[in-house]
Amino acid sequence: MPTGSTGQQNHYVVYRNRSPAVLPICPPVHVPKNYFGDLSALRQPDYLFRQGYFLASTPPRSPEGFVKRCVLRWLLLLLAAASLHAEQVPPSPVSDAVFLWLAGGISSTRVERLIQKQNAQTPSQTRALSCPSTSQCTRALQKAGADSELIQSLVGRRSNRKPAADSACVCSSPAAHVAALVHDKNLDAAENKVLALLHDDGNNDANKGLLNFVLGNILRREDRFDEALDAFTESSRLLPGFPETHSQLSYLFYRMDDPEAALAEARTALSMDPANAEAYRYLGLALYAQGHYDAALHAFDEAIGREPAGSLANADVYFDMGITQRDKGDLRRAAIAYRNALSLRPDFWEAHSNLGVVLHDQGKLDESIAEYRLAKRLNPEEASVRNNLGNTLCDKEDFDSAIAEFKDLYRQNPEWEGGHNCLARAYMSKRDYLSAIRELQAAIAANPAGAAEHRVLGQALLLSGKDQEAVDVLRQAVTLNPESSLAHHYLGTALVNTQQLAEAEKEFREALRLEPSAQNHYSLAACLMALNHYEEALGELEIASRMDPSQNLYRARMQEVVRLITTSK
Repeated sequence: MPTGSTGQQNHYVVYRNRSPAVLPICPPVHVPKNYFGDLSALRQPDYLFRQGYFLASTPPRSPEGFVKRCVLRWLLLLLAAASLHAEQVPPSPVSDAVFLWLAGGISSTRVERLIQKQNAQTPSQTRALSCPSTSQCTRALQKAGADSELIQSLVGRRSNRKPAADSACVCSSPAAHVAALVHDKNLDAAENKVLALLHDDGNNDANKGLLNFVLGNILRREDRFDEALDAFTESSRLLPGFPETHSQLSYLFYRMDDPEAALAEARTALSMDPANAEAYRYLGLALYAQGHYDAALHAFDEAIGREPAGSLANADVYFDMGITQRDKGDLRRAAIAYRNALSLRPDFWEAHSNLGVVLHDQGKLDESIAEYRLAKRLNPEEASVRNNLGNTLCDKEDFDSAIAEFKDLYRQNPEWEGGHNCLARAYMSKRDYLSAIRELQAAIAANPAGAAEHRVLGQALLLSGKDQEAVDVLRQAVTLNPESSLAHHYLGTALVNTQQLAEAEKEFREALRLEPSAQNHYSLAACLMALNHYEEALGELEIASRMDPSQNLYRARMQEVVRLITTSK
């Protein structure tokens, strides 16, 4: 969902296997050193970002939390009904409102609209919502995350009304401190400050409503969804006319994988303010989560149309459009959407990474690598970007660069579990089988049910001459995926090498049943020759030769079997 791959639906990129190369087996059966036909099965999925998190990392919902959310949803529906008849902008003191709105995650563009609405609804003899034209106030707004247009609007506003307050009250207030902490991502300190303010009896219901709104945003950013829901619900109760609470609830429900509730909250916010661009964005996310891609794209277009041209807020909307277009299967428009996001915010590293995934999907590996490298430069600590870059270098068969990338990844992130299978693929292609075995064992430790990883580990063990170990691993591969012709083929090869010929014949026959190819007929013939079943071997070789007349090897083996039959008579 907007906001990969990596519940719970995985949003990863997976590629089809290439056809295996012809394996020239002759008695005794062996695996030649240049056989790498199955390595494409080892490709590590790419990670796709969903507004700052991987879908695969979404925590499972507990039954208790589900019941609680159902109860709170009914309460929110009642509050929403009351909200439709309530005043839409909370009568909060000027010294707190702007900073608390910013701390609550409201964009600067949206804050400006709220200011305009509040000032339009405030009697002319009362004070206007503005800030003193002082460097202290400008710095406070910058620390809170306000953009230059909002700052200019606030400190440059001229009005015949009373001034808002002195600069110490407005710009050195606890709310300004909270907003600065949130903007700096110092969420623990911000949470403690908000909780202290909530216990201050001097705050009225409007201020407490906004403080709960801020607390909900902090808790949601920390993935403490149930606690965030409590805070937003309390905010909605105290501020029944505040549409932003319903917008944030929509996004929260979307993150909690409850698209129906997300849709209802977005529609409530829009019923209170049809010009709310953020609510349209969250409406789009809810529709996307339900699989209604065209409707979601329409909602995203509505969100973009309600923001000023060039608004930074639209970067997030274009990002969501890119994810939706990719999932819809339109890679061209997905790439356009990501590039639109980057034109507004060139340092949007998640957009660079997702654009890299799309370009990879399109087979544009060089362009994909360029985007991953940009994302890596912008956020060198992000392990998933290095993972995706290593994957793409592997697919380009630039194995030395891929190995270097994965080594850097594991040095910086020793706990990272992904990428081992792709690194194994690189080592296999460089014929460094011992290193490949080590990486495959790590991949299996991370994914014990990985049939491909077991199968290729068996291949690596065969290439290393560790035949009995190969038998043990390949038996597991066959158990994990009984329909894999290649797994049965490799197991048959390992059994021949350990002189377990009768079992080997069974495995080769199963491989042939699953994939009646010339290669599998030939492999069975080689095993039958080792068992001295020359007549049956000749029949298999004749079939293989008819299926692939270009193989001189098959005809040569037929002549050899004919001589053996003649000699044995």
